Amino acid sequence: MQFLDDEKLVGIYEKSDGPLFMPSGERFVYARPPEGARVLYPRPAFPGWSKAQLREEVKKAIDHPLGMEPLKALLKPGMKVTIAVDDISLSLPIQVAPDVRQIATEVILERLAEAGIDDIHIVIAVCLHRHMLDWEVKQMLGAKIFDAHWHKKTLYNYDAEDKADNVVLGHTDHKEVVEIHKRSATSDLLIYVNLNLVALNGGHKSVGVGLATYKCIRPNHCHDAQFNSRSFNDPPRSKMHKLIDRIGRFVEKEVKVFHLEMTVNNDMYPGYLNYMMRSESTWSAFDKVAARVNKHFLDCTPLALNRKIFFANKAPYAATGVTAGEAEAVHAVTLKNLYKQQLIDIQGQCDILVVPIPYVMPYSVHSVMNPILVYAMGLGYMFNFYMGQPVLKKGGSIIFLHQMEHKFDARFHPSYIELWDRLKETRDPRVVDTWADELAAKPEYIHKYRYENAYHGFHAVSMWNWGCHGYDHCGQVIAVNPAAQEVPQRLGWGIAPSVERAVEMAKTKQGANASVTVLHTPPISMWKVN
Repeated sequence: MQFLDDEKLVGIYEKSDGPLFMPSGERFVYARPPEGARVLYPRPAFPGWSKAQLREEVKKAIDHPLGMEPLKALLKPGMKVTIAVDDISLSLPIQVAPDVRQIATEVILERLAEAGIDDIHIVIAVCLHRHMLDWEVKQMLGAKIFDAHWHKKTLYNYDAEDKADNVVLGHTDHKEVVEIHKRSATSDLLIYVNLNLVALNGGHKSVGVGLATYKCIRPNHCHDAQFNSRSFNDPPRSKMHKLIDRIGRFVEKEVKVFHLEMTVNNDMYPGYLNYMMRSESTWSAFDKVAARVNKHFLDCTPLALNRKIFFANKAPYAATGVTAGEAEAVHAVTLKNLYKQQLIDIQGQCDILVVPIPYVMPYSVHSVMNPILVYAMGLGYMFNFYMGQPVLKKGGSIIFLHQMEHKFDARFHPSYIELWDRLKETRDPRVVDTWADELAAKPEYIHKYRYENAYHGFHAVSMWNWGCHGYDHCGQVIAVNPAAQEVPQRLGWGIAPSVERAVEMAKTKQGANASVTVLHTPPISMWKVN
């Protein structure tokens, strides 16, 4: 196995020579890929800063920003300042406290206090995601910030359906409406605190999506924009990002925005589960016993309990980069830091790709991954962790490991339930996309989004669009041992009882000599296919 050269992208892979221990939703499976299969491993976690070191790095970043004056120079007594913060759709799993966003926000609040500024709001930039629960906000930003601002209503979730608290700034030269959070738009300074776990996020997407209304994001979250993104994590080849950048650049002309972006390593498991991020060939005797015990225990317990156990395990992520200043200059550095940890060179595409899907994705935090979210995680997120061209050849077979329950969280995902029922009519993403305005405008979904912590009515369609490129690219999708067979059946996927049988099914379509690649995930990796 080859490991990181700091200046070069190095392939990290092995030919399989034994059973692999892989997540399948809320459980684990052992599977033996066929002889000669390529197993792609994530890069070992980079060393990161301690929490105390991160505080100092945040101070350095805001004192030496890119493309802007230092934060101190932008502050004057009596100013109206808004701090926007990413929501908990990332990082996954939830971080060990204190979250890096808490540390950065505390430093910024200290600077504002030193400057004599007390007109401060903190807004969680949820866009059309569900509003965070109060205890989730407290967990993310810490008790000190929460207690000082939550009950005064100077810390709150952004509401994209509050007509009085959104404002149209104008239209781009392509006639797209630019409508964002009014308080942010009318502040003397907007400070955006971003956590970049993947290359998809950050940059102009922070304000241009996170604080924007449905009318504003609809053109860049439609079927055409998402189908023509190659991939979401390769912004120059993403049509969605090009459209979002137009919105963001318009906003930056009208609003003074100071960006702070942070990256973390991929150290996503506490020490006693660390073996899950490494090749089985490196496991100690203790690791092997621990894996067997964990698998047996989770096999014997209900999936709902397994989810609670997984969510109780917090990730010891460490920050690896902090950059502040103007949006595009900052994001260029952020992407470089991300790719250094995640992006790996590999040689050639494959005919068959085996993909374990973990128990959580950005929109199932403290909930269940419903069938549409499994589809979006597999064909949207996991498929799109590439630069240039996909790991899987056009028309190839992709095999997903996940429990695939026929279960929905009625509180968080009400419009998903309706969309799932309507998928009986058609799975064609172009047709599904035409349902967007209807679901977005339904009064009951608007009410649930605003007051009951539900995802916006449009969000389910957005997630169906999320997988449309992968849906078109793959010639065959196979689900391994689903809990509810009607789920993959409605998705149009094949079903196999095991990984070994799934590979046999795929070879029937792809040929006896078809090449097989297995992603050893999590944590997150990206693949640059040469």
